[in-house]
Amino acid sequence: MKLERLTPGMLIPWGGDRLAVVSEALAAAFTPGDRLIVVQESGDLLHVPASVAATVTTAVDQAHAAFGELRRAGEDQIRRFFDRFAAALSSDATWERIAAANARDVERARAAGRSTTRLEATPAMRADMIAGLIAWRDAPATRGRIVEQVVHPGWMAEVETAPLGVVGFVFEGRPNVFADAAGVIRGGNAVVFRIGSDALGTARAIAEHALAPALAEAGLPAGAAVLVDSAERAAGWAMFSDPRLALAVARGSGPAVAQLGAVARQAGIPASLHGTGGAWLVADVSADAARFSAAVGASLDRKVCNTLNVCCIVRARAGELAPLFAESLWRAGEALGHGARLHVSAADAALVPKALRTARVTTRRADGDRDEAFVETHASLDLGHEWEWERTPESWLAIVDDLDTAIALFNANSPRFIASLIAEDGVAQQRFYEGVEAAFVGDGFTRWVDGQYVFDRPELGLSNWQGGRLLARGGVLSGDGVVTLRTRMRQSDPTLRR
Repeated sequence: MKLERLTPGMLIPWGGDRLAVVSEALAAAFTPGDRLIVVQESGDLLHVPASVAATVTTAVDQAHAAFGELRRAGEDQIRRFFDRFAAALSSDATWERIAAANARDVERARAAGRSTTRLEATPAMRADMIAGLIAWRDAPATRGRIVEQVVHPGWMAEVETAPLGVVGFVFEGRPNVFADAAGVIRGGNAVVFRIGSDALGTARAIAEHALAPALAEAGLPAGAAVLVDSAERAAGWAMFSDPRLALAVARGSGPAVAQLGAVARQAGIPASLHGTGGAWLVADVSADAARFSAAVGASLDRKVCNTLNVCCIVRARAGELAPLFAESLWRAGEALGHGARLHVSAADAALVPKALRTARVTTRRADGDRDEAFVETHASLDLGHEWEWERTPESWLAIVDDLDTAIALFNANSPRFIASLIAEDGVAQQRFYEGVEAAFVGDGFTRWVDGQYVFDRPELGLSNWQGGRLLARGGVLSGDGVVTLRTRMRQSDPTLRR
């Protein structure tokens, strides 16, 4: 028996003992053939129109068929794919088509009052995409790598890497992530992906003028990397509920990524989620002031997941370093041309130089510029809140009693992602490393956390420990980390019996 219609006020069970209520809008939108996904972790009722479900099913069909063909593809074909993809993006004629599509995407996003900071296909973004694809071209083969060998009398067992399957990838409107997604082909996997609606036009242009020709020139199946051509959020829900996916990867805003992960998990699909960011920087009693100031500035040049979000300063150094932090934050805003914002408790605001405490700044928001105060005081600090900004650096400042207090605050309030300690004391550095529940720990600027920057591998996502430890090398999930293991037995003694 199929669900054909919904009525306002209809009760839908979820979580085993709770009920969600169908709204009038949902009831009116739902038609025969549509799907209703009930998120068992939250009670969210997700409407997937039949047309969207069909688009996604077709895309997964193509990727699933391509995965079987990729098993027979040679390493030379895979290397040629990345070489041809990089060459296409290097072609000015090809890039002009992509840039024109991107300009239209940016114009539409601005008109809608949405952020375009990560949407713009800049020359630097183009260069990073090309460099990432070349890195995949030159990377060693991952298929069939022997990771363990156990020799017995008359026989042996070998454990070797193998492709995982079809990877579903949903990511925000950042065109450069296209190259990251294609990286799963390095290990013989297929990928089906959905990009945020703001960047869909750019994605279509990349797929048509660079990705598809590269697959064809390498003799790889067209379904090895499939763009879900839909602007509907429901496309992501439909994809992550298809049990043919071997892995579901999501990047974007925290709540949206968490919802996608819940959809995948209840469909029995392992999920790798990358939705919450924001780095923490701690200044200990032995901090070098110049090093501290440099780390602050270098951690606030743009807003991404590894940008400084919370700065903790031990009270013994607050009189010197808190004003320095405020001044460094101010200069970071000046460098971007749109001011900065400091969030601090009312009790600690007096540590900020008076001229800055009363200063006004022009802040850049997605919907336009605003006149705001540089310092905003709070009765209590919500250090778990990640500030989202365009070209106006924004950060918390917290004064703490000691290093252990800063560690405890990080573990309790952060996404357990990136922690950095400015301290000349090696014992303090080791205590910090052992104490913080973070995937990435450093002693300087926070923006070093990036798969391509650290390991020369474009990333599908970075590991925070908010939802538990994550797979892959160094907390960076990249294309060559999407593997499974197979065990092969080789028998030399034909008379062998157990």
